[in-house]
Amino acid sequence: MSDSDATSATSITDAEREALLDRVNSPSATVGASVPDEIDVHGSAVDLSAFIVETRKVDTVPPALDRKVTAARESLRTERERRVDRLETDALDRETAEALADEVVGIDRALNALEGIRRPGFADEHHADTLAGHERWLAFVDQVR
Repeated sequence: MSDSDATSATSITDAEREALLDRVNSPSATVGASVPDEIDVHGSAVDLSAFIVETRKVDTVPPALDRKVTAARESLRTERERRVDRLETDALDRETAEALADEVVGIDRALNALEGIRRPGFADEHHADTLAGHERWLAFVDQVR
């Protein structure tokens, strides 16, 4: 076993742990950061890169999917907290600790993408209801003619 193998198998130092925690808790941690291709969320593999790409294609959350988006956001937050807790408390080797930090940053990017999806507000719903009302009125007028 080489010196680098022996070093990577040892637990991280307190200073390294603090540096990783500072990194994952930094507001700019996601800027330019690479995202792990896949992470485990509640025992299921999630293609994180594809999730982020697909999420960014969506402008608004349809009301029918609002619960699923909220559930996805909560699952990701729970997984983020679990990984940060491991970084704070577990005896980790350097490689595992850095992988956890990368996963936290990837989860943050996914959460940012989810937060970027606009939810229809009252004004949007009111506008849609008004348009639907006008369409019903025009259909009624067409029937009367």
